[in-house]
Amino acid sequence: MTYLCVTCGTQFPDTDRLPERCPICEDERQFVGIHGQQWITLEKLQQTHRNTFFQEGEGIWGIQTVPDFGIGQRAVLVRSPKGNVLWDCISLINRDTVALVTALGGISAIAISHPHYYTSMVEWSRAFGGVPVYLHADDREWVQRSDGCIRFWHGETQTLESGLTLIRVGGHFPGFQVLHSAEAENGQGALFTGDQPQVCPDRRYVSFMYSYPNFIPLDGASVRRIIAAMEPFRFAKLYGAWRNLVVQGNAKEVLRRSAERYIRALNPSPRPVAKINL
Repeated sequence: MTYLCVTCGTQFPDTDRLPERCPICEDERQFVGIHGQQWITLEKLQQTHRNTFFQEGEGIWGIQTVPDFGIGQRAVLVRSPKGNVLWDCISLINRDTVALVTALGGISAIAISHPHYYTSMVEWSRAFGGVPVYLHADDREWVQRSDGCIRFWHGETQTLESGLTLIRVGGHFPGFQVLHSAEAENGQGALFTGDQPQVCPDRRYVSFMYSYPNFIPLDGASVRRIIAAMEPFRFAKLYGAWRNLVVQGNAKEVLRRSAERYIRALNPSPRPVAKINL
């Protein structure tokens, strides 16, 4: 039987008894819930929750569990003539979800921004024939359920067979990765960032954190590295980790302006902050 951490949604290996702890929640970037460590089986989750689908852009479908479970992020199905990619992941997978994703063209690969969203990635892979799950090798230690479907990659970029590109930006986690689609938005490009950078509620800015629930900011050097890693790529739209938190246009300028504002807040000074070029 496999158990899911109720707080973060991570699935653990088959076991005859409850896991003793969730290392992801015990880390300073996350937290153990107020009622202590709690667990639920996937079968029980399937009885109490369901997934909803909604279109967020041309060929872009959000998948959200209701009511909210774990951290509450949504997964994104990025459709491509060369093969669909599931970006980030959610804990719940059931027959209805598999049927709907199959009707949209299935999944040829899964890629996940960082360990907080690893959730039931192995279960999702197996549901679609054991498709590869791409994670950066720098975050290998956070994988709780190992499987042959997981492909650890090294370096700064990784091109998928679908033509999309993974970019390691670091920061929130050493191997934090974002996904770039050059063909999205009629060739203007789109960036899928999970929660780094995260889209602010007004959608005119994004921001950066080492820990969101514990309010630990990211240092300025890491922010500059994130911006530099994304500089070579063209994108007009930026998708965050939650439904409706999307920068709809001019996303690269929004990213630059947001980084300047963030660094200025870290280092208040009468002198102007040096302009960040993209």
